[in-house]
Amino acid sequence: MKKKQIVIPDNYLERVPMYPKSIKWSTDDSGAVTLEIENKGIANKITQVLFRRPKVSYIHLDENGSFVWPLIDGKRSITDIGVLVDEKFGEAAHPLYERLAVFFRTLDSYGFVSWADENDK
Repeated sequence: MKKKQIVIPDNYLERVPMYPKSIKWSTDDSGAVTLEIENKGIANKITQVLFRRPKVSYIHLDENGSFVWPLIDGKRSITDIGVLVDEKFGEAAHPLYERLAVFFRTLDSYGFVSWADENDK
């Protein structure tokens, strides 16, 4: 009889985010970050022609997101980024790690970040 292999899930906060080089971004005078996402693929091409959808979408990040985005460098973990967010915003950023987890899951779901630890495997 074989023993069951126990799978221990990775600690999400220890993951190291990085954004694809294909995502262009800029900051305005107030420090707000805007992501420029090119809408590629056949479905996007069809909607661009039929419904006059834009070739590039502009995603404007809020104050917290604008602070976090430049910290995404493929070296800092979410925990490391959280320490810097806490230093900058204090109690206003709490519940800190829950909010960061939601932020990074959202970025991940849209393909705006990948994970350095996964790319190294």
